[in-house]
Amino acid sequence: MNKEHLWHPFTQMKDYNNSDPLIIERGEGIMLYDVQGRAYYDGFSSVWLNVHGHNVPELNQAITEQLGRVAHSTLLGMANVPAIELAEKLVGITPAGLNKVFYSDSGATGVEIAIKMAFQYWHNKGIRGKTKFITMNQAYHGDTVGAVSVGAIPLYHDVFRPMLFPSHVIPYPYSYRHVGGEAKATEDTLTALRHLLETRADEIAALIVEPIVQGASGIIVMPPGCLSQMAKLCRKYGVLLIADEVATGFGRTGAMFACDLEDVSPDLMVIGKGLTGGYLPVAATLATDEVYEAFYADYQEQKTFFHGHSYTGNQLGCAVALASLKLFEERNLVEGVKAKASFVEQKLAALKDRPHVGEIRQKGLMIGIELVRDKTSRETYDWAERIGVRTSLRARELGMLTRPLGNVIVFIPPLVSTEAELDAMTDILEQSILHVTEGGLVT
Repeated sequence: MNKEHLWHPFTQMKDYNNSDPLIIERGEGIMLYDVQGRAYYDGFSSVWLNVHGHNVPELNQAITEQLGRVAHSTLLGMANVPAIELAEKLVGITPAGLNKVFYSDSGATGVEIAIKMAFQYWHNKGIRGKTKFITMNQAYHGDTVGAVSVGAIPLYHDVFRPMLFPSHVIPYPYSYRHVGGEAKATEDTLTALRHLLETRADEIAALIVEPIVQGASGIIVMPPGCLSQMAKLCRKYGVLLIADEVATGFGRTGAMFACDLEDVSPDLMVIGKGLTGGYLPVAATLATDEVYEAFYADYQEQKTFFHGHSYTGNQLGCAVALASLKLFEERNLVEGVKAKASFVEQKLAALKDRPHVGEIRQKGLMIGIELVRDKTSRETYDWAERIGVRTSLRARELGMLTRPLGNVIVFIPPLVSTEAELDAMTDILEQSILHVTEGGLVT
C-alpha cells in the first residue's frame, strides 16, 4: 500500500519504489523502530525538528491533558488559553523587541506571513514603492509560492520560476568555496548588500536571511560578524530584516536562537520545527511593535492583515510547545548543547585529514560534512554518483538515519542525545563515509 498510494516529499518515487522502503512504526528516546523491529538512531532529528527525543512522557501528557479540554477552536477573532500562554513565553525568549506573535502551521507558511507582513507594512504606511525582497544565494525558506520566490536553490526552485515574483539575490558567505576564504567571502556578501541598498533601498521591503547557518544549501556557516553587519546595513537604509530561524532556532546552534549569537534583533522572525519539540506542526512569525502598529487602525481603513490558517494557534500544538519549553528550562538544554557540540567536534576531527572529506562545518549540533572527489582541488563528486545518498544508506545499514544534501552528509541529532549516544552515532557516521569514499562503490 505504501508504494501504491503514498507520494513522498523530496523523493524520486521511481528510486524509492525500487528500493527496500523504510517504514517507521514507533520511537523511543532518540531511537526509531521500523515495522521489522530494527532500531535506528535518529541522526537528523526527523528532518531537524526533534529536540527531546520520541515518546517523551511530559510531552505526551501535555497533549493528553489538553485533549481532555478541547482539541481546537479558531483563533480568528477569538483566543484560547495555550495560544496566549505560548505567545507570552515566546516573547520572553526571543530577541528583544519581538512582542507580537502570529501563528501558522509550518516554517513555509511562517515565511509567507513574514513576507506578506513586510510588504503590507510599507503599503499601510503609504510607501507603495517598497515591494521587492533581497534573499541569499542557495537560500531555502520553504516550498509555498512566496517562500520559493525568496528561495535560490536552482534544483528546487528553477522549475517554478515562471510563477514566482523576482527577488534580488546576494551571495551567502560560503568560505570553503570562495577563492578568497572567509574574510573575502564576508566582504563580498556585505559589499553586494551595501550596493543594493545604496542604489535600490527605495524599492526593497525586506532582506530575508537564514541567520548564522544556511541549512538546505549544505549547512553553510556564516563567518563571525557577518550577520550583525547585515542587520546594521538594513537599519541604516530603512529595510526590514526577516530572520528565518525555522531550522536554527530552539538551541540547535548553541543559543536559543541563532540571532542571539550576534545580538541581532530582526523586525520579523520565523520559528517552527523545534517549537513543539518535534511533536506537532506549529510555527510562528514574531513581529516588532512598529510592524504591528502599521496594521492597527480603524476598521474602515482596511489595514487588517487578511491572512490566516484553519489550525492557527491550535491548542494541542501550543500545549505541547509550552511543555517543550518547560523541558528546555528544567534540563538546561541550550547550555548542554555547547558541551555536546564540543564532544562531537573532537570526535569528527579524525575525519579532517581523510582524502575525500573537504570540510566539516559545525555550529552547535548542526553539522555538515562536505565530501569531495579531490581534497586538494576541492573537486566535487558528480550528482549521478549519489555519494551522499550512498553514504546515508550505509549509515542506515549500520543503524542510523540521516539524509544528505547533495554531497554534504548531515548530522543533526536530537538535543537530548547523551555523550554515549553521540559517540555511537559519530562512529557510524565515520564508518559510513570511509566505506563509501575509500572502500569501493556500493549500490
